[in-house]
Amino acid sequence: MARTSAFDKEAAIQNARSVFWSKGFEATSIPELENATGLSRSSIYNSFGSKRGLFDAAVDSYLNEIVRPRLRPLLQDPVPSQALGDYLRGLASVFAKPESLPAAHGCLLINTASAPIAAENEIAAIISAYREELDEAMGRGLHALRPDLSV
Repeated sequence: MARTSAFDKEAAIQNARSVFWSKGFEATSIPELENATGLSRSSIYNSFGSKRGLFDAAVDSYLNEIVRPRLRPLLQDPVPSQALGDYLRGLASVFAKPESLPAAHGCLLINTASAPIAAENEIAAIISAYREELDEAMGRGLHALRPDLSV
């Protein structure tokens, strides 16, 4: 019979996400992930399969907890005319905080796009889908603001 997890999986993923975000996949070591998550190496491997499995969970967390909530108003029907301005003001306020991960390290997925791991098909597909989602959201927001422009 399998043991139940005695740790907060979401908190571990969020803590690992911060390390991957600040250092990148390749530069992040297992000991750093152990320290950030409070998990042992064996618990990381038992729970996520590998460092890459934990990274995949961190990317999902990044998209679902950080990116998509910000994009949601730009993807709803109808898009409010102020949605693009709200989105950009929200980003500006985050980037105005030098201690924040976005201000210090930019976008986790854009950074990943320039890293060696981006050559892996699954990661390349995630990055491509992210860019398409972002492009659609920006286009919809611009159209809601200025329907006279073709995007």
